Amino acid sequence: MNRILDVSTSLFATIARLGGGLRVEALGERPAKPLELYEFEGCPYCRKVREALTALDLEVLVYPCPKGGARFRDVAIEKGGKAQFPYLVDPNTGQAMYESGDIVRYLFNEYGTGRVPLLYSIGPLFDATSALASAWRLGAGVKVEPSKPAVLPLELWSFEASPFCRIVREALCTLELPYRLHTVGKGSPSREAFVERSGKMQVPFLVDPNTDVEMFESDDIVRYLQATYGAR
Repeated sequence: MNRILDVSTSLFATIARLGGGLRVEALGERPAKPLELYEFEGCPYCRKVREALTALDLEVLVYPCPKGGARFRDVAIEKGGKAQFPYLVDPNTGQAMYESGDIVRYLFNEYGTGRVPLLYSIGPLFDATSALASAWRLGAGVKVEPSKPAVLPLELWSFEASPFCRIVREALCTLELPYRLHTVGKGSPSREAFVERSGKMQVPFLVDPNTDVEMFESDDIVRYLQATYGAR
């Protein structure tokens, strides 16, 4: 996709969601272990869960399951019994579940204050704006592309509403590259540690432990991912 068109449609996707996944809400107990999420970036229901993860400042191991993918879809089916996404596993409580609405409520009950903010609980409007956000991206982050597997999960510092982070997550998804997602939305208490780690408050920031590469800038990151893991 042309770079200008890519960034523009990603920005429109962010606008469609009316601020979802932009800032951190009131936080509750912190999990000892990162959550696990089987999903694909272009799915509007998966977006709802990722927005809640940003709002609750939660780290998660993302296992991308794009359409046509074989790397993690079978794992999700083995764990949950069906090919339905998103599928969340919480190793801290032993809970595992489908259905984005149920997952969002669970996350705010377990790691928030128990109240789901209006932006994440409007039901049909939430679904419609999330579907519109997906439509703006013209199928990006939906279907698998040939790729070489990564031995170790990559790491990405991101927040859901960032149009530049979205472009990187889409590339990770279509290449079926697992990654540890560090959410650093506006107001995140994790931002201070991130700045100490990276040197500045800028996302996306990718770390690849397989090659010892660390980098900012979505365009550079996507080129790196394609050159390193793309099989075309």
